Amino acid sequence: MNKKLSSLLSLTLASVTGVAALVMPGTASADLTGNIGVFSKYVLRGITNATENDNTTVQGGFDYSHASGFYAGYWGSNLGYGNGATNTGFENDLYAGYAGKAGDFSYSLGLIQYYYIEVDDSDGLEFVGSVGYGPVKAGFKYLTKDVAWGNTGDIYWTVDYSASLPMEFGFGASLGYYTYEESGDFIPATANDSAFRHLNLSLSHPVGDTGANMNVTYVIGGEDRQGTDQEDTVVLGLTYGFEVK
Repeated sequence: MNKKLSSLLSLTLASVTGVAALVMPGTASADLTGNIGVFSKYVLRGITNATENDNTTVQGGFDYSHASGFYAGYWGSNLGYGNGATNTGFENDLYAGYAGKAGDFSYSLGLIQYYYIEVDDSDGLEFVGSVGYGPVKAGFKYLTKDVAWGNTGDIYWTVDYSASLPMEFGFGASLGYYTYEESGDFIPATANDSAFRHLNLSLSHPVGDTGANMNVTYVIGGEDRQGTDQEDTVVLGLTYGFEVK
């Protein structure tokens, strides 16, 4: 494993454990889960024209949640691009925050720190939040610094819906929309003030009694910040979630 990634994972686990120990009296009402998946490509927020990410990708992470509402986690993915000719970039997302429920309503506030290996000028921090009612959830991600993929003040808006279907099928829909800041350190000009980014329509089904799920997602592409139309595409995936004892 890459030494930087190994150190980052160790730091993440230590930080989550340390914060949890400080703010919570015990772990009897806490859960630690993991997930891993293999996907035919990595489509980031509806950007389907990025051919460098057309390769198969492995993604996964860990999630910690406590009855108090505190949550933290890590998610990572290999990338089809990176510094030099080897294209060995890797994305690491570290996140933490607070989530709660009131009847059928849900809410959350938190932070996501993005740390990239072998990719320049892309490490960033987003302030995130969401509100939900039943199977519908609306959220936002506010970018707090200029990076190669966005300007300070860019906001990624989402609306998500999920439902159970007959014969153990699951359905999910995710709508993405962006509002953009015009210029930044790495993106000097932006054509759109705002634009529809994508609509993802997903279907999933368990793979027997293995605990794994097969997934197919049809991505309806919108526009990027420069007004370039994104093509529709299909992403296939195999995912597995597990509890960490």
